[in-house]
Amino acid sequence: MGALVLSAAMTGAVRKFALSRGVLDIPNQRSSHTVPIPRGGGTSIVVVTTAGLLILGCRGNVPWSLVAALGGGGLVVALVGFLDDRSALPAGIRLLAHLGAASWAVIWLGAPSALQVGHAVVELGYAGKLIAVLGIAWSLNLFNFMDGIDGIAGSQAVFVTGGAAWLTSLSQGSHDLVTLEVIVAAASAGFLAWNWPPARIFMGDVGSGYLGYTIGVLAIASARETPAALWPWLILDGVFLVDSTVTLLRRLMRGERIYEAHRTHAYQWQARRLASHLSVTVAVTLINVLWLLPSARAASNRPEHSLWIAVGSLAPLTFLAAFLGAGRSEVAVLRGQKR
Repeated sequence: MGALVLSAAMTGAVRKFALSRGVLDIPNQRSSHTVPIPRGGGTSIVVVTTAGLLILGCRGNVPWSLVAALGGGGLVVALVGFLDDRSALPAGIRLLAHLGAASWAVIWLGAPSALQVGHAVVELGYAGKLIAVLGIAWSLNLFNFMDGIDGIAGSQAVFVTGGAAWLTSLSQGSHDLVTLEVIVAAASAGFLAWNWPPARIFMGDVGSGYLGYTIGVLAIASARETPAALWPWLILDGVFLVDSTVTLLRRLMRGERIYEAHRTHAYQWQARRLASHLSVTVAVTLINVLWLLPSARAASNRPEHSLWIAVGSLAPLTFLAAFLGAGRSEVAVLRGQKR
């Protein structure tokens, strides 16, 4: 509760500062909003989560390896996001920083040594390190990609980390991870109070990148404890994972520069069709709570079937994302409308 209140108060203070200094997100042809909005509100999530992490580390509630992995790499990602919010950084620098932060986390935390696939437990060896680094980097970037309309990234962070905390506690997993997951969920909820449609402040890359990184690191930490733990995490983050992946693949197939800003994710197409951020954010929340949370619970309960439960729960979302236009060319749509 304290993390939620502190995050909400700090977000309000950041908003006031941003308004006074003119730190605004000015709409352009790639934007999903039409009026200037203060940005950088994700700073509150970074500060509150980092403070909670340090307190838990000093109390001995969380191992310092996790503090170093999450705290050190997270602050690097947040700093890069902050700089990118102020003045767009080259894509190469961002990618290098993201991969470096992901590698830092794996160096301190380690990587999953095995993964449960059906009834078998597959030893990963060195491949586990590569999977962990790429997985954290992809989680980081997909949150950046999906933070494009009011409330969607904040509510997703609350759902994923809150849902993970619930599942971890039910499975009698690490109390350290449960506490951290609750802190991240609470800090995200405090920010969401200001970002719920219509948003009064945006998260910015400083917050979206940090949240994606944090979720990736927590997922890897869980998978190190239990070979089947990765599947429920993938299910919980299913909406973001599917939309961003389908969009990326379609853009790659057309030979587009995937690092350039765009607004062709399924959720962005739908927000324009409905002329409403609220409708899309609520729809995503309903999918999360009514479909993905029960699926993640089933995968957690039946680890021998967790892979197939993940496939079964994400497949309909893949078809839905494609149907709604994830990755569809805006130029092709405009040409079709002119005919």
